[in-house]
Amino acid sequence: MAKKLINWTERYSIFYDEIDEQHKKLIDMINELYDSFSRGKANEILEEIILRMIKYTDYHFKVEEKYFSKYSFSDEKAHIKEHEKFVSEVNKFYNDLKNKNINLSYEVMNFLRNWLLKHILVSDKKYSEEFKLNNIKEL
Repeated sequence: MAKKLINWTERYSIFYDEIDEQHKKLIDMINELYDSFSRGKANEILEEIILRMIKYTDYHFKVEEKYFSKYSFSDEKAHIKEHEKFVSEVNKFYNDLKNKNINLSYEVMNFLRNWLLKHILVSDKKYSEEFKLNNIKEL
């Protein structure tokens, strides 16, 4: 049975299905890395997972940012800066891995976990709450 670092609970839901499903996919990637790490296989798939994470977060962030613009999210600029900082950090990890500079499995896994959960629980909850206050029922 695959080991999980993060178990999805209602606590992480922002109550917009499209975004929740995307967050679940990101959590699945982190759990895949964690399972590989726990079996001593992280270095074999780390680069591939990071590349998938880069591609998927690009897609996910564009979806969120489309809704920020569409619904005039008040904290749009700060939220986008968080996205940009994440992309920069993950690209740095990827480049370090490609250049064989360092073995980053544990560091990458913890960064991804901590960033994603904090981002969902704090930043994403902000727009979710604002959208709900503005009576936006679906994205």
